[in-house]
Formats: sequence, structure tokens, C-alpha cells
Amino acid sequence: MLGKPTFAPYPCKGGSMGITTDFVTRRRFLWLGAVAAGTLALGGCEAESAPPASAPTAFDEPADGGVSGDSSGARDGSPDSIAAVDEAAAARLSAMTLEQKVAQLFIVAPEALVEDVSQVTQAGDATHAGLTAWPVGGIVYFAQNLIDPDQATAMLANMKGFYSEDGNVPPFLGVDEEGGTVVRVAGNEVFAAPNVGDASALGAAADEAAAKEAAEQIADYLAPLGFNLDFAPVCDVVDPLRSDTMGLRSFSSDANVCAAMVKAEVQGFLGAGMLCCAKHFPGIGSAPGDSHTGAVAVEKTAEELAAVDFVPFKAAIEAGVPMIMVGHVDLPNIVEGAVPASLSSAVAQGMLRDTLGFTGIIVTDSLAMGAITDRYSAAEAAVAALAAGCDIPLMPESFPEAYQGVLDAVAAGALTEERIDESVLRILRAKQQYIGGL
Repeated sequence: MLGKPTFAPYPCKGGSMGITTDFVTRRRFLWLGAVAAGTLALGGCEAESAPPASAPTAFDEPADGGVSGDSSGARDGSPDSIAAVDEAAAARLSAMTLEQKVAQLFIVAPEALVEDVSQVTQAGDATHAGLTAWPVGGIVYFAQNLIDPDQATAMLANMKGFYSEDGNVPPFLGVDEEGGTVVRVAGNEVFAAPNVGDASALGAAADEAAAKEAAEQIADYLAPLGFNLDFAPVCDVVDPLRSDTMGLRSFSSDANVCAAMVKAEVQGFLGAGMLCCAKHFPGIGSAPGDSHTGAVAVEKTAEELAAVDFVPFKAAIEAGVPMIMVGHVDLPNIVEGAVPASLSSAVAQGMLRDTLGFTGIIVTDSLAMGAITDRYSAAEAAVAALAAGCDIPLMPESFPEAYQGVLDAVAAGALTEERIDESVLRILRAKQQYIGGL
């Protein structure tokens, strides 16, 4: 699950770090004084305050020239289509500065772009200034950002317009909309969007057509608002005797039932033109506790994970899922040093890429969650995630610190620009294929 939005103070701690494979607890980082001077300040941005709930709200008019480029034919899988996508992505990558590439790696909440604001409900001058400084790869919105259909549509249209106006790569505009208890749009009756219900109910019915239809329904009400990415479906196989958070959000305690439902939902989302993200690899359905508040662990062996928890993720990959989220679960029988899966090369690179053959985008769960912030600074977590093989460090506790930390790590040689390019190229390929307009 995505973390609840956490908005940290903006002053950066500064510094850079050396990375040791998987052993990346805070005490093991070697801060490199030679590059420790760099911090980034957001200059010239005015605060965007949320209006009182009872007061009329004035919103910017939707900006012209959005980013919805023509991607017709980009999803057909033909050799010519794949080659065209690769060519467009490579051409765009070659034209980007290192700073633009590093910004492209991040998906953040809108508040991360505007100093000293805890709730953003419009995209105005302050947001535009933030995007000019940091043309991030995407924005994720929560219930607090979404007041009503007109406001949400105008906000997302303006955001797209800012990217287009500045000549930046079009953004992922995402939301955490699973159905049931995890909804940001359907949970607000003003949107009049149908809540498709908990995954557990769909799984109990074992109706693949209903699961596909649920994903299509979600896409049908998200897309007109301007969203192009939904952080769903959940792939976790729940152990009801151990998990106290995934009971309703998981399709089933049966891996094969989960796999069938996941495959159907991925097909539903993609068929409706909505990017989707399978979560939370390698599977958190048997983890007691909640990684929002602190470290959680799954005591399984690699063989046990492969036999059960990997099954729905394999189905998602077979269905063409473009993005997979890695959770913050500790795997004490697999990964040494109490390193969460999201920061472990044994998980992101070894299991997800090498074993399961996933070639799409790997995104971390929110780096503002307690399982991360209790053990790492924002810079440490972002750099460790990239070093482990993840492509998108999602929602760091302090985005400016995380962004600068990655730049410092490249300058220090802890990360190479070639490693950054690998992730940016995956992101650009997905955007060209599903959004277009590179």
C-alpha cells in the first residue's frame, strides 16, 4: 500500500553516501565530505494553501496543450511498434540532462513541490515553479487533494499543461484506487463513482469476469479526471492468521485464486488504457503489523515465497503489467542485515528481474513509511533503492533531500549515470507506450 502522505521540512541534510550491497542501514553509510556541500532549495515558490472546506474555491483554468500525445499502435506488441517506442524513448533520454533524468525517477505527492504547504488542491503558480525546478516523473494524489470532479479535473489538466508548456516529459498522474477500503475517489460521494468493493469479495466469488469489469470501472471514472496510473491490483496472498492489514485488500489466501483475479484486473486496466501497478512484491500477505508504522517481517524461505507469493506476480507479468511495487518487508531468512525488500538487490534484481524475468518498471512502496524512515534518511533510502535495482523511489520523506542525495551519489561514484539511464529508459518506454507525447 502507499503510505499516508508525510510532508517533511524542506531543509536538506546534505551529503552523499557509499552503498554496500543490501547492508544499507544508516550506521553503515559513509558520508562523503567531498560532495556534501550540495543542497537544493525551491526558490521563488509561493505557498498554495488549501481553501476552507466550506468556502467556494477558485481554480486555474485548464491549461492548453496537454500531454496526451498520440500513442495509437504503440501497444500492439508488433516489432515495428516496439522499435518505434524504443527509438522515441532513446531519443528523449539522449536529450536530457542528469538533473532532468534524476527528477524523472521520482513520483511524489503534490505537496512535495510546494514549500510549507500540507494540502494542495490546485495546480497554480507555486506548483508550476516547483515543476520548473524539479520536473518529476509523476505525481500521486490522495483523498485530501481531491475535492470534487471539477476541481480535480482542473488541477490535473493544469498539471499536464505545465509539463507541456515547459517541454518536459509527460507525467504519470497516479492514485491509490483499489476498491473497497482503499479508495481516494470512490470514497468521496461527491464524485458519484462506484466503489467496486473489496478484493476479498471478488476473490471469494472467483469470478474473473467480475474482476476484469471492476478494473474497467475504476479506469472509466479515473481517466476522465485526468489520471493515467492506478496503484493496483494487490497481489498479496493473505495469511489470515498472521496479517492484520491485508484481509480485505487481498483476493484470497489461495495463490491460484489471487493469480486469476490479478491477471483479470491487469487485463481490465490495460484494456481501458490505464497504467497499473501490481503490489507488494515479494508478498506481504503473511506479515504481521503495518509497514506504515515500522518494520515488518515475513519469515518465509525463498522456496516458500516462490511456491505461493510469487504466483500472482507471475500472472501479472504474463498479463503485461507495466509496473510492480516492492514492499518494505524484511526477509530475515533470505536477506541479511534487516534490510527491507525495497532496498535489497537480492529482491528487486535477484528475484523480480532475474528469477521472474520482469523487464518493466520497479517502484518502491512509499519511502515516507515508518519501515523506512525509522532506519534511513530520505537520501539514503532513495540511493539504496536505485542501487538495489528499483527504478522509482516513491514519495520520499523529503523529496529535495532524496533528489540531491541521488545527484551526490552519482557525483561520488556510488551510483553511475548509466545506472540512472537504465531506469529512466524504462520509464520513458512506458510513457511512450501508454501516454505518448515524448
